[in-house]
Amino acid sequence: MNTKNPKVDVFLGKTQKWDKEFKKLRTIILECRLTEEYKWMHPCYTYQGKNIVLIHGFKEYCAILFFKGALLKDTKGILIQQTKNVQAARQIRFTNVREIVKIKSILKRYIYEAIEVEKTGLKVKMKKTSDFKIPVEFQNKLDKTPALKTAFYALTPGRQRAYIFYFSQAKQSKTRESRVKKYSQQILNGKGLND
Repeated sequence: MNTKNPKVDVFLGKTQKWDKEFKKLRTIILECRLTEEYKWMHPCYTYQGKNIVLIHGFKEYCAILFFKGALLKDTKGILIQQTKNVQAARQIRFTNVREIVKIKSILKRYIYEAIEVEKTGLKVKMKKTSDFKIPVEFQNKLDKTPALKTAFYALTPGRQRAYIFYFSQAKQSKTRESRVKKYSQQILNGKGLND
């Protein structure tokens, strides 16, 4: 524990935009005695093999992501749900090192709370795919094409949700229909949206 992972060193050596912020977050997280790993092309910190937090960056901000952030108390009101479809994870976002330093003790409290959540075995109650509304355009296609319906329901729940979210994001019916048409063969081939 508290050991720097060489793969994360390489990752940090390549970062430019959030270099100082990533290094500061890394130091704070390692002080919490988590194991540093490199997963999904990002620094990831685990407790006894369980994912606790991940550091990642975007164009407008960098963030620490709590895998089970939905279970944290968030007494300071700083956790952010990335999109309405994200069920478990929550972020704390930063745009500069000063913001990180300012809440260092709060960050550590949240990290320790996340470790306790993992120790107790708490799980986020996830919605089932059936809890999500299938867009009318896609439902019509499923009703008219039994092979597509069979193929869609043979996909993993995560792949099903990805398609539902993607089709639903389009504001216009015409766009939803176009997306359904474009990806129908991929569904028939048993592939996910990003496969």
